[in-house]
Amino acid sequence: MGPLGVISGTVFIDTACFGRGEEKIAVNPFGRAEVLLWENMVFIPRHGRNPREYVLPHLINHQANIQALKDLGVSEIVGIHSTGSLKKDLIPGTIVIPNDYIMMGQAPTVFGNRPVHITPSLNAGLRAHLLDAAQTCGVAVTDGGIYWQTPGPRFETKAEIAMMSHFADLVGMTMGSEAVIAQELDLVYASICSVDNYAHGLGDKSLTMDEVVVNAKKNAEAMIGMIRQYMERRGI
Repeated sequence: MGPLGVISGTVFIDTACFGRGEEKIAVNPFGRAEVLLWENMVFIPRHGRNPREYVLPHLINHQANIQALKDLGVSEIVGIHSTGSLKKDLIPGTIVIPNDYIMMGQAPTVFGNRPVHITPSLNAGLRAHLLDAAQTCGVAVTDGGIYWQTPGPRFETKAEIAMMSHFADLVGMTMGSEAVIAQELDLVYASICSVDNYAHGLGDKSLTMDEVVVNAKKNAEAMIGMIRQYMERRGI
């Protein structure tokens, strides 16, 4: 089995103790992708490595990123996502393994104008393995949840959140796009979602980016443990 592909924000890899990976710029027909390489893992920081050159969610080149993973021998991808809770009882600090997603806007594609249509899904087998890894590590996770992807980069209005909360559990800006491109490229894909804040209007105070980052760091260690356990069990 080839290396595991992991896509995340920079908070995940900065907190991780995987050692220093080999930095590489991968070039493919869709563009350039910034990757970090280990023997058993290929990591892509979806927003870039340099905080001063942060790639906004709507500007991420998902096609180039995921094609780079495929070119480097990856067949399975775990996306790590910072999300907002759409439910009062889904409190910040929770980790969720979502089982579906909603993406109402235009999705990216590798097919251009070719009439190719996928039936979108998150891989059930990889989800099950991640749930098993969490149980082995003693990490409490929520099995299942609906992720609603918004375009970003702004947060959502209170009215938008009120509407979305009737149909989904989590809100974020990247997971659906990654899942679509991975499936188009015949790669297995599932997500681990860190619930880092209540969405706009659900909490008692105004949402700030600082709050999101603080809570993301709290869950990083647990998610790293899940990734390590999964790779060990699968012999990656």
